[in-house]
Amino acid sequence: MLAACATPPSPAPANAPVSPGEAALGAVTSPAPAASGPLLAPPPREWRAAWVATVANIDWPSKPGLPAAVQQAEIRSLCDTAVATGLNALILQVRTSTDALYESKLEPWSEYLTGTQGQHPGYDPLAVWITEAKARGLELHAWFNPYRSRHSTAKSAVADSHVSRTHPEWVKRYGDQLWMDPGEPAAAEHTLAVVRDCLSRYAVDGIHIDDYFYPYPVQDPATKQEVDFPDDPSWQRYLAGGGSLGRADWRRYNVNRLVQRLYALAHEVRPGTRVGVSPFGLPKPGARPPGISGFSQYDKLYADVELWLREGWLDYLAPQLYWPRAQTAQAFEPLLQAWRALNPLGRPIHPGLFTSRINDTPQSWQPDEVLAQIDIIRRQSPGSGHIHFSMAALAQNRKGIADALRTKAYAPGA
Repeated sequence: MLAACATPPSPAPANAPVSPGEAALGAVTSPAPAASGPLLAPPPREWRAAWVATVANIDWPSKPGLPAAVQQAEIRSLCDTAVATGLNALILQVRTSTDALYESKLEPWSEYLTGTQGQHPGYDPLAVWITEAKARGLELHAWFNPYRSRHSTAKSAVADSHVSRTHPEWVKRYGDQLWMDPGEPAAAEHTLAVVRDCLSRYAVDGIHIDDYFYPYPVQDPATKQEVDFPDDPSWQRYLAGGGSLGRADWRRYNVNRLVQRLYALAHEVRPGTRVGVSPFGLPKPGARPPGISGFSQYDKLYADVELWLREGWLDYLAPQLYWPRAQTAQAFEPLLQAWRALNPLGRPIHPGLFTSRINDTPQSWQPDEVLAQIDIIRRQSPGSGHIHFSMAALAQNRKGIADALRTKAYAPGA
Protein backbone atom coordinates (compact mmCIF):
# COMPACT_ATOMS: atom_id res chain seq x y z
CA MET A 1 0.00 0.00 0.00
CA LEU A 2 1.03 3.62 -0.35
CA ALA A 3 1.66 4.45 3.24
CA ALA A 4 0.86 8.10 3.62
CA CYS A 5 -2.57 7.39 2.25
CA ALA A 6 -2.89 4.19 4.12
CA THR A 7 -5.14 2.46 1.63
CA PRO A 8 -4.03 -0.77 0.04
CA PRO A 9 -4.29 -0.49 -3.74
CA SER A 10 -4.65 -3.44 -6.04
CA PRO A 11 -1.61 -5.64 -6.69
CA ALA A 12 1.22 -3.49 -8.00
CA PRO A 13 1.61 -3.27 -11.77
CA ALA A 14 4.51 -5.11 -13.36
CA ASN A 15 7.84 -3.59 -12.39
CA ALA A 16 6.20 -1.38 -9.79
CA PRO A 17 8.03 -1.09 -6.50
CA VAL A 18 6.54 -2.79 -3.48
CA SER A 19 4.84 0.43 -2.62
CA PRO A 20 4.32 1.26 1.01
CA GLY A 21 1.97 4.10 0.41
CA GLU A 22 -1.55 3.95 -0.03
CA ALA A 23 1.08 6.96 -3.21
CA ALA A 24 4.64 18.30 -18.31
CA LEU A 25 1.43 18.26 -20.01
CA GLY A 26 2.40 21.11 -22.36
CA ALA A 27 0.34 24.15 -23.15
CA VAL A 28 -2.65 22.39 -24.65
CA THR A 29 -3.41 20.34 -21.54
CA SER A 30 -2.32 22.70 -18.78
CA PRO A 31 -4.94 24.78 -16.99
CA ALA A 32 -5.00 28.44 -17.87
CA PRO A 33 -2.08 29.85 -15.92
CA ALA A 34 -2.83 31.73 -12.76
CA ALA A 35 -0.37 33.90 -10.91
CA SER A 36 1.64 31.65 -8.67
CA GLY A 37 1.48 32.46 -4.99
CA PRO A 38 4.43 34.06 -3.27
CA LEU A 39 7.42 31.82 -2.79
CA LEU A 40 7.29 31.21 0.93
CA ALA A 41 10.60 31.00 2.70
CA PRO A 42 11.49 27.58 4.05
CA PRO A 43 10.79 27.15 7.75
CA PRO A 44 13.52 28.71 9.91
CA ARG A 45 14.44 25.29 11.28
CA GLU A 46 14.66 21.81 9.83
CA TRP A 47 11.10 20.67 9.34
CA ARG A 48 10.61 17.37 11.20
CA ALA A 49 7.07 16.10 10.78
CA ALA A 50 4.99 12.94 11.03
CA TRP A 51 1.71 11.96 9.47
CA VAL A 52 -1.10 11.08 11.88
CA ALA A 53 -3.35 8.77 9.86
CA THR A 54 -6.90 8.41 11.10
CA VAL A 55 -8.23 6.19 8.31
CA ALA A 56 -8.65 2.64 9.63
CA ASN A 57 -7.43 3.97 13.01
CA ILE A 58 -3.82 3.59 11.86
CA ASP A 59 -2.42 6.19 14.27
CA TRP A 60 -5.33 7.80 16.10
CA PRO A 61 -7.69 7.16 17.73
CA SER A 62 -6.31 3.74 18.58
CA LYS A 63 -9.74 2.26 17.92
CA PRO A 64 -13.21 3.62 17.19
CA GLY A 65 -15.71 4.16 19.95
CA LEU A 66 -13.34 5.19 22.74
CA PRO A 67 -14.75 7.73 25.20
CA ALA A 68 -13.98 11.34 24.36
CA ALA A 69 -11.70 11.66 27.39
CA VAL A 70 -9.62 8.68 26.25
CA GLN A 71 -9.34 10.01 22.70
CA GLN A 72 -8.16 13.35 24.06
CA ALA A 73 -5.61 11.64 26.32
CA GLU A 74 -4.25 9.88 23.24
CA ILE A 75 -3.94 13.24 21.49
CA ARG A 76 -1.88 14.61 24.36
CA SER A 77 0.27 11.49 24.46
CA LEU A 78 1.04 11.64 20.73
CA CYS A 79 1.89 15.33 20.95
CA ASP A 80 4.17 14.63 23.92
CA THR A 81 5.87 11.84 21.98
CA ALA A 82 6.37 14.12 18.99
CA VAL A 83 8.10 16.74 21.11
CA ALA A 84 10.18 14.21 23.06
CA THR A 85 11.34 12.61 19.80
CA GLY A 86 12.35 15.94 18.30
CA LEU A 87 9.56 16.67 15.81
CA ASN A 88 8.19 20.14 15.24
CA ALA A 89 5.11 19.41 13.09
CA LEU A 90 2.25 16.94 12.75
CA ILE A 91 0.05 16.34 9.70
CA LEU A 92 -3.39 15.19 10.87
CA GLN A 93 -5.77 13.40 8.51
CA VAL A 94 -9.04 15.31 8.91
CA ARG A 95 -10.90 13.99 5.84
CA THR A 96 -10.37 10.32 5.06
CA SER A 97 -13.28 9.65 2.70
CA THR A 98 -15.65 12.62 2.32
CA ASP A 99 -16.07 12.61 6.09
CA ALA A 100 -14.83 14.94 8.83
CA LEU A 101 -12.83 14.77 12.04
CA TYR A 102 -14.00 18.26 12.95
CA GLU A 103 -17.30 20.13 13.22
CA SER A 104 -18.66 20.32 9.68
CA LYS A 105 -22.00 21.09 8.12
CA LEU A 106 -20.78 19.81 4.75
CA GLU A 107 -19.77 16.24 5.58
CA PRO A 108 -20.58 13.68 8.29
CA TRP A 109 -18.44 12.78 11.28
CA SER A 110 -15.91 10.05 10.49
CA GLU A 111 -16.74 6.54 11.61
CA TYR A 112 -13.15 6.15 12.83
CA LEU A 113 -14.07 8.28 15.83
CA THR A 114 -17.18 6.53 17.16
CA GLY A 115 -17.65 3.51 14.92
CA THR A 116 -20.72 5.11 13.33
CA GLN A 117 -20.46 7.60 10.52
CA GLY A 118 -22.30 10.80 11.37
CA GLN A 119 -22.24 10.28 15.12
CA HIS A 120 -20.90 13.22 17.14
CA PRO A 121 -17.87 12.19 19.22
CA GLY A 122 -18.74 14.55 22.06
CA TYR A 123 -16.00 17.10 21.34
CA ASP A 124 -14.24 18.72 18.40
CA PRO A 125 -11.13 16.63 17.63
CA LEU A 126 -9.40 19.11 15.32
CA ALA A 127 -9.84 21.92 17.84
CA VAL A 128 -8.23 19.80 20.54
CA TRP A 129 -5.38 18.76 18.26
CA ILE A 130 -4.66 22.41 17.44
CA THR A 131 -4.72 23.43 21.11
CA GLU A 132 -2.47 20.61 22.27
CA ALA A 133 -0.04 21.00 19.36
CA LYS A 134 0.29 24.75 19.78
CA ALA A 135 0.84 24.36 23.52
CA ARG A 136 3.93 22.29 22.70
CA GLY A 137 5.29 24.43 19.87
CA LEU A 138 4.19 21.98 17.16
CA GLU A 139 2.78 22.99 13.79
CA LEU A 140 -0.50 21.28 12.95
CA HIS A 141 -1.36 20.73 9.28
CA ALA A 142 -4.74 19.43 8.09
CA TRP A 143 -4.56 16.50 5.64
CA PHE A 144 -7.45 16.02 3.19
CA ASN A 145 -8.15 13.17 0.79
CA PRO A 146 -9.73 15.07 -2.11
CA TYR A 147 -11.65 12.33 -3.94
CA ARG A 148 -11.91 9.09 -1.94
CA SER A 149 -15.45 8.61 -0.67
CA ARG A 150 -15.43 5.27 1.14
CA HIS A 151 -12.44 3.27 2.30
CA SER A 152 -12.17 -0.49 2.00
CA THR A 153 -11.98 -0.81 5.82
CA ALA A 154 -15.26 1.07 6.39
CA LYS A 155 -17.82 -0.86 8.42
CA SER A 156 -20.45 1.70 9.33
CA ALA A 157 -23.49 2.43 7.23
CA VAL A 158 -23.04 5.70 5.38
CA ALA A 159 -24.77 8.68 6.96
CA ASP A 160 -27.67 10.40 5.25
CA SER A 161 -25.46 13.46 4.77
CA HIS A 162 -22.69 11.51 3.02
CA VAL A 163 -22.03 12.51 -0.57
CA SER A 164 -22.85 9.01 -1.82
CA ARG A 165 -26.42 9.68 -0.66
CA THR A 166 -26.75 13.40 -1.34
CA HIS A 167 -25.04 13.34 -4.74
CA PRO A 168 -24.78 9.74 -5.93
CA GLU A 169 -24.19 11.00 -9.48
CA TRP A 170 -20.72 12.18 -8.42
CA VAL A 171 -19.70 8.89 -6.82
CA LYS A 172 -18.37 5.77 -8.54
CA ARG A 173 -17.59 2.35 -7.18
CA TYR A 174 -14.10 1.25 -8.10
CA GLY A 175 -12.82 -2.01 -6.68
CA ASP A 176 -13.87 -2.17 -3.02
CA GLN A 177 -14.01 1.60 -2.55
CA LEU A 178 -16.13 4.59 -3.55
CA TRP A 179 -14.60 7.62 -5.28
CA MET A 180 -15.89 10.99 -6.30
CA ASP A 181 -15.29 11.35 -10.03
CA PRO A 182 -12.62 14.04 -10.60
CA GLY A 183 -14.30 14.75 -13.94
CA GLU A 184 -17.47 15.99 -12.22
CA PRO A 185 -17.02 19.76 -11.80
CA ALA A 186 -19.53 19.89 -8.95
CA ALA A 187 -17.57 17.24 -7.05
CA ALA A 188 -14.42 19.34 -7.34
CA GLU A 189 -16.36 22.38 -6.13
CA HIS A 190 -17.51 20.39 -3.13
CA THR A 191 -13.95 19.45 -2.16
CA LEU A 192 -12.86 23.07 -2.47
CA ALA A 193 -15.82 24.16 -0.34
CA VAL A 194 -14.82 21.65 2.33
CA VAL A 195 -11.27 22.98 2.47
CA ARG A 196 -12.48 26.59 2.47
CA ASP A 197 -14.84 25.88 5.36
CA CYS A 198 -12.16 24.18 7.42
CA LEU A 199 -9.54 26.86 6.80
CA SER A 200 -11.96 29.66 7.59
CA ARG A 201 -12.71 28.24 11.05
CA TYR A 202 -9.55 26.46 12.21
CA ALA A 203 -6.12 28.03 12.72
CA VAL A 204 -4.14 25.24 11.10
CA ASP A 205 -0.62 25.97 9.87
CA GLY A 206 -1.11 24.24 6.55
CA ILE A 207 -3.20 21.96 4.40
CA HIS A 208 -1.94 18.76 2.84
CA ILE A 209 -2.98 16.29 0.15
CA ASP A 210 -1.31 12.99 -0.61
CA ASP A 211 -1.03 10.69 -3.62
CA TYR A 212 -4.70 9.86 -4.10
CA PHE A 213 -6.02 11.58 -7.19
CA TYR A 214 -7.59 9.12 -9.59
CA PRO A 215 -7.38 5.81 -7.74
CA TYR A 216 -4.63 3.25 -8.05
CA PRO A 217 -5.61 0.74 -10.75
CA VAL A 218 -7.47 -2.41 -9.79
CA GLN A 219 -7.65 -5.63 -11.78
CA ASP A 220 -10.67 -7.63 -12.82
CA PRO A 221 -10.29 -10.83 -10.75
CA ALA A 222 -11.54 -12.99 -13.62
CA THR A 223 -9.57 -11.55 -16.55
CA LYS A 224 -6.61 -10.11 -14.57
CA GLN A 225 -6.94 -7.04 -16.79
CA GLU A 226 -6.77 -3.52 -15.43
CA VAL A 227 -10.20 -1.98 -14.93
CA ASP A 228 -10.62 1.56 -16.21
CA PHE A 229 -12.10 4.13 -13.86
CA PRO A 230 -15.86 4.36 -14.62
CA ASP A 231 -16.05 8.04 -15.57
CA ASP A 232 -17.80 7.65 -18.91
CA PRO A 233 -20.72 10.00 -18.08
CA SER A 234 -18.45 12.93 -17.25
CA TRP A 235 -16.15 12.12 -20.17
CA GLN A 236 -19.04 12.03 -22.67
CA ARG A 237 -20.37 15.30 -21.26
CA TYR A 238 -16.95 16.87 -21.79
CA LEU A 239 -16.85 15.71 -25.41
CA ALA A 240 -20.42 16.87 -26.03
CA GLY A 241 -19.42 20.30 -24.77
CA GLY A 242 -16.73 20.57 -27.41
CA GLY A 243 -13.78 19.26 -25.40
CA SER A 244 -10.80 18.29 -27.53
CA LEU A 245 -8.34 16.68 -25.15
CA GLY A 246 -7.65 12.97 -25.17
CA ARG A 247 -9.04 11.09 -22.20
CA ALA A 248 -5.77 10.81 -20.28
CA ASP A 249 -4.98 14.50 -20.80
CA TRP A 250 -8.51 15.41 -19.76
CA ARG A 251 -8.11 13.44 -16.55
CA ARG A 252 -4.82 15.20 -15.83
CA TYR A 253 -6.49 18.53 -16.55
CA ASN A 254 -9.17 17.76 -13.95
CA VAL A 255 -6.55 17.07 -11.29
CA ASN A 256 -4.39 20.02 -12.32
CA ARG A 257 -7.30 22.41 -11.95
CA LEU A 258 -8.09 21.13 -8.46
CA VAL A 259 -4.49 21.51 -7.29
CA GLN A 260 -4.19 24.96 -8.84
CA ARG A 261 -7.43 26.17 -7.27
CA LEU A 262 -6.71 24.56 -3.91
CA TYR A 263 -3.44 26.46 -3.70
CA ALA A 264 -5.06 29.79 -4.55
CA LEU A 265 -7.93 29.17 -2.16
CA ALA A 266 -5.68 28.38 0.79
CA HIS A 267 -3.68 31.58 0.40
CA GLU A 268 -6.84 33.61 -0.05
CA VAL A 269 -8.62 32.27 3.02
CA ARG A 270 -5.65 32.01 5.38
CA PRO A 271 -2.59 33.91 4.15
CA GLY A 272 0.61 32.25 5.27
CA THR A 273 -0.87 28.78 5.15
CA ARG A 274 1.58 26.26 3.72
CA VAL A 275 0.12 23.97 1.06
CA GLY A 276 1.85 20.61 0.81
CA VAL A 277 1.50 17.74 -1.65
CA SER A 278 2.83 14.24 -0.97
CA PRO A 279 2.77 12.32 -4.24
CA PHE A 280 3.95 8.84 -5.11
CA GLY A 281 7.73 8.94 -5.06
CA LEU A 282 8.65 8.29 -8.71
CA PRO A 283 8.68 11.13 -11.26
CA LYS A 284 7.01 10.47 -14.59
CA PRO A 285 9.00 8.12 -16.84
CA GLY A 286 10.57 10.84 -18.98
CA ALA A 287 11.92 12.69 -15.94
CA ARG A 288 13.58 9.79 -14.12
CA PRO A 289 17.32 9.32 -13.63
CA PRO A 290 18.97 6.32 -15.30
CA GLY A 291 18.14 3.00 -13.68
CA ILE A 292 14.94 4.18 -11.95
CA SER A 293 11.78 2.30 -12.95
CA GLY A 294 8.32 1.46 -11.65
CA PHE A 295 4.77 2.74 -11.38
CA SER A 296 3.86 5.96 -13.25
CA GLN A 297 1.53 8.26 -11.36
CA TYR A 298 1.46 10.54 -14.43
CA ASP A 299 -0.07 7.75 -16.53
CA LYS A 300 -2.13 5.92 -13.90
CA LEU A 301 -3.16 8.49 -11.25
CA TYR A 302 -3.21 11.35 -13.78
CA ALA A 303 -1.05 13.45 -11.45
CA ASP A 304 1.32 15.82 -13.26
CA VAL A 305 3.37 16.67 -10.19
CA GLU A 306 6.20 18.09 -12.29
CA LEU A 307 3.79 20.69 -13.70
CA TRP A 308 2.68 21.69 -10.21
CA LEU A 309 6.28 22.27 -9.18
CA ARG A 310 6.99 24.35 -12.28
CA GLU A 311 3.90 26.46 -11.80
CA GLY A 312 4.35 26.86 -8.05
CA TRP A 313 0.97 25.42 -7.04
CA LEU A 314 2.36 24.15 -3.74
CA ASP A 315 4.56 25.47 -0.94
CA TYR A 316 6.38 22.21 -0.31
CA LEU A 317 6.60 18.82 -1.98
CA ALA A 318 6.82 15.62 0.06
CA PRO A 319 7.45 12.79 -2.42
CA GLN A 320 6.89 9.42 -0.78
CA LEU A 321 10.42 8.02 -1.04
CA TYR A 322 9.45 4.76 0.60
CA TRP A 323 12.31 2.57 -0.60
CA PRO A 324 15.67 1.70 0.94
CA ARG A 325 18.91 3.17 -0.31
CA ALA A 326 20.03 -0.15 -1.80
CA GLN A 327 16.86 -0.84 -3.86
CA THR A 328 18.41 0.09 -7.18
CA ALA A 329 15.26 0.62 -9.27
CA GLN A 330 13.81 2.98 -6.67
CA ALA A 331 16.97 4.11 -4.88
CA PHE A 332 16.45 6.85 -2.31
CA GLU A 333 19.30 9.21 -3.15
CA PRO A 334 18.88 9.39 -6.96
CA LEU A 335 15.14 9.95 -6.51
CA LEU A 336 15.70 12.82 -4.10
CA GLN A 337 18.17 14.35 -6.55
CA ALA A 338 15.65 13.95 -9.37
CA TRP A 339 12.88 15.79 -7.53
CA ARG A 340 15.26 18.60 -6.60
CA ALA A 341 16.23 18.97 -10.26
CA LEU A 342 12.54 19.26 -11.25
CA ASN A 343 12.02 22.24 -8.91
CA PRO A 344 12.79 25.48 -10.80
CA LEU A 345 11.09 27.72 -8.22
CA GLY A 346 13.03 26.24 -5.33
CA ARG A 347 10.06 25.02 -3.32
CA PRO A 348 11.12 23.07 -0.21
CA ILE A 349 11.34 19.30 -0.76
CA HIS A 350 10.45 17.37 2.42
CA PRO A 351 10.63 13.66 1.50
CA GLY A 352 8.26 11.18 3.09
CA LEU A 353 10.16 8.44 4.93
CA PHE A 354 8.75 4.94 5.42
CA THR A 355 9.50 4.80 9.13
CA SER A 356 6.63 2.35 9.66
CA ARG A 357 8.62 -0.21 7.67
CA ILE A 358 10.35 -0.73 11.01
CA ASN A 359 8.17 -3.50 12.41
CA ASP A 360 8.15 -7.14 13.50
CA THR A 361 8.13 -8.67 10.01
CA PRO A 362 11.06 -10.30 8.19
CA GLN A 363 11.00 -7.33 5.79
CA SER A 364 11.54 -4.83 8.61
CA TRP A 365 14.01 -2.03 8.20
CA GLN A 366 16.50 -1.21 10.92
CA PRO A 367 16.46 2.30 12.42
CA ASP A 368 19.80 3.01 10.75
CA GLU A 369 18.08 3.04 7.34
CA VAL A 370 15.89 5.96 8.37
CA LEU A 371 18.79 7.78 10.01
CA ALA A 372 20.91 7.35 6.90
CA GLN A 373 18.12 8.72 4.71
CA ILE A 374 17.86 11.79 6.95
CA ASP A 375 21.61 12.26 6.54
CA ILE A 376 21.23 12.13 2.73
CA ILE A 377 18.48 14.77 2.87
CA ARG A 378 20.68 17.03 4.97
CA ARG A 379 23.63 16.67 2.62
CA GLN A 380 21.51 17.43 -0.45
CA SER A 381 19.26 20.11 1.08
CA PRO A 382 20.67 21.57 4.30
CA GLY A 383 17.93 22.99 6.51
CA SER A 384 15.08 21.35 4.58
CA GLY A 385 13.24 18.54 6.36
CA HIS A 386 11.27 15.31 6.06
CA ILE A 387 8.07 13.56 7.17
CA HIS A 388 7.74 10.18 8.87
CA PHE A 389 5.01 7.76 7.93
CA SER A 390 3.66 7.37 10.42
CA MET A 391 3.28 8.49 14.02
CA ALA A 392 2.52 4.97 15.29
CA ALA A 393 6.07 3.79 14.60
CA LEU A 394 7.46 6.60 16.74
CA ALA A 395 4.86 6.24 19.50
CA GLN A 396 5.67 2.53 19.74
CA ASN A 397 9.41 3.27 19.53
CA ARG A 398 9.82 0.31 17.18
CA LYS A 399 13.31 -1.16 17.46
CA GLY A 400 14.26 2.00 19.33
CA ILE A 401 13.64 4.35 16.37
CA ALA A 402 12.27 7.21 18.50
CA ASP A 403 15.24 6.91 20.85
CA ALA A 404 17.65 6.87 17.92
CA LEU A 405 16.11 10.00 16.45
CA ARG A 406 16.16 11.79 19.80
CA THR A 407 19.73 10.90 20.71
CA LYS A 408 21.33 10.86 17.24
CA ALA A 409 19.59 12.48 14.26
CA TYR A 410 17.74 15.09 16.32
CA ALA A 411 20.27 15.59 19.09
CA PRO A 412 21.40 19.19 19.58
CA GLY A 413 24.07 19.96 17.02
CA ALA A 414 23.25 16.94 14.86
